Amino acid sequence: MSFNVKVAWQGNSQPGEEFSRDHQIQFGSGQSLNASSAPDFKGSADKVNPEEGLMAALSSCHMLTFLAIAHLKRLPVASYQDNVTAELGKNDAGKTKVAAIDLNPVITFVDGVEVSPEVLEKMHQKAHDNCFIANSLNTTVRLNGKEFSH
Repeated sequence: MSFNVKVAWQGNSQPGEEFSRDHQIQFGSGQSLNASSAPDFKGSADKVNPEEGLMAALSSCHMLTFLAIAHLKRLPVASYQDNVTAELGKNDAGKTKVAAIDLNPVITFVDGVEVSPEVLEKMHQKAHDNCFIANSLNTTVRLNGKEFSH
């Protein structure tokens, strides 16, 4: 299995002038979005930045893996919402990186389905362990402030 994304930027400055960080991302599915760097890095606040894209990829992957686990356990989910945050920090070489990503999902199971906090925690750990994106990152991932075990 492989995936394809195209990123395109068009120059719009003269030597010595500031350049635009705005660009377009076209996904293999045919969908496109306008992107930029984060405002703190001279980007446009009304466009998706790479850090937000990374957070969305991790959250989406975790959610889809969690939903698959819930399905296999015959625990039907009515809704899943996540409010993801991230922190920048430094790696061992002193380079800036996304140091931590916090997932804060709120899951509602269908009426009549009760899931204990212990089972829910185990489901999230299994989702984390099997999420392709989480397995590709070199960053701390936390669920509601608690770091996942490795």
